[in-house]
Amino acid sequence: MNFQPYEIVGADRPSHYLFVCDHAANTVPPFVNGGDLGLSPEDMARHIAWDVGAAGVTRRLAERLDAPAILSNFSRLVIDPNRGEDDPTLVMKLYDGSVIPANRHADAAEVERRLDLCYRPYHAALERLILAREAPVIISIHSFTPRLIGRPPRPWHVGVLYSHDAQLARPLIARLRREPDLCVGDNEPYSGHLTGDTMDRHGVQPNRCHALIELRNDLIADTAAQHAWADRLAPILDDALAAAAL
Repeated sequence: MNFQPYEIVGADRPSHYLFVCDHAANTVPPFVNGGDLGLSPEDMARHIAWDVGAAGVTRRLAERLDAPAILSNFSRLVIDPNRGEDDPTLVMKLYDGSVIPANRHADAAEVERRLDLCYRPYHAALERLILAREAPVIISIHSFTPRLIGRPPRPWHVGVLYSHDAQLARPLIARLRREPDLCVGDNEPYSGHLTGDTMDRHGVQPNRCHALIELRNDLIADTAAQHAWADRLAPILDDALAAAAL
């Protein structure tokens, strides 16, 4: 089996920044139901399977700031790397109106297999990247859908998520709010407090500088838009880091 559950770009780049994209791909590995979760191509292209546009923003940001990046290479519906191992939503059976057929009967042994083949190698590689850097600044890039089925529209263009450790998140929110055309979410559209998620595991618990950025996915739907947002965010991140005096 040649499946690689993650991709690392720019491992030797010198920046303190390290970019993380937990939901970069909608890939279903061949060892999971023959590479097919039983969903339509339309569902696999939706936000339920990956964070649309996030990988392109991550790659461009890493390039702009001369930083490494790690990107997942498996769909969040296979197993969600941005959840704790004991989280009940680790392997979703129903998400935003879609039943995931290949997950309906996934038992504990199947979840453990996916942990071993996808989730744990990804987190181990991320931790190795972190430990190779002095005073790393971990930036996680996600995207969100403009509207969940049956829910009101989400007005934010960009959000910053954090738990109790907001040493970088607060200056980042303040800096983004200086942009007159942006509606900026403070722990929106989700709360950043989720025990065992990627930022909790690699940022909060070890007391490392970190922030999670959520971009509305209709704003980063193509390469040009992804590059434009990354080019815009790069100096904003530098400003926030300077303001945080970290």
